[in-house]
Amino acid sequence: MLIAFNKPYGVLCQFTDTDGRRTLAEFIRQKDVYAAGRLDHDSEGLLLLTDDGRLSHRVTDPRHKQAKTYLAQVEGEIDEAALRALRRGVVLNDGPTLPADAAFATEPEWLWPRDPPVRYRKSIPTSWLSLTLSEGRNRQVRRMTAAVGFPTLRLIRVRIGGYALDGLAPGESRIVPM
Repeated sequence: MLIAFNKPYGVLCQFTDTDGRRTLAEFIRQKDVYAAGRLDHDSEGLLLLTDDGRLSHRVTDPRHKQAKTYLAQVEGEIDEAALRALRRGVVLNDGPTLPADAAFATEPEWLWPRDPPVRYRKSIPTSWLSLTLSEGRNRQVRRMTAAVGFPTLRLIRVRIGGYALDGLAPGESRIVPM
């Protein structure tokens, strides 16, 4: 079984939490499924859950280079120089990243409001970019955008390999064909 889930902001990618934070158990009723990969507490979007260990491995193991696409709202007006740097790969404290597919983006019309909203600062504009990675380090997109001078304010994963959000609202899930 494979479940596509639109993880809301502020939800942990686990089913239990001793600190009382929101978890997948609030949304996923199917038993014996586990997240294939992770999305940080402060990130949103596509999360795959499965009861198939081999499928989970194919999705998460870096050797399979499963492309993951994100939309990021960043502080400042992202420029071509920053996108070029992301396309070449940037050096992070744990070493250089692989090149990413980076492009200007606009805020999608289908995007839901975030709760709580992203902080608004009248004197500092924001912009959007699309970033596709084939590796999955901890908080990688956030660290990459910060490394090129544009800290991430909002991060939404929209695609993992051949699987996409495809209209799922935050907190919604659907079973998808494997």
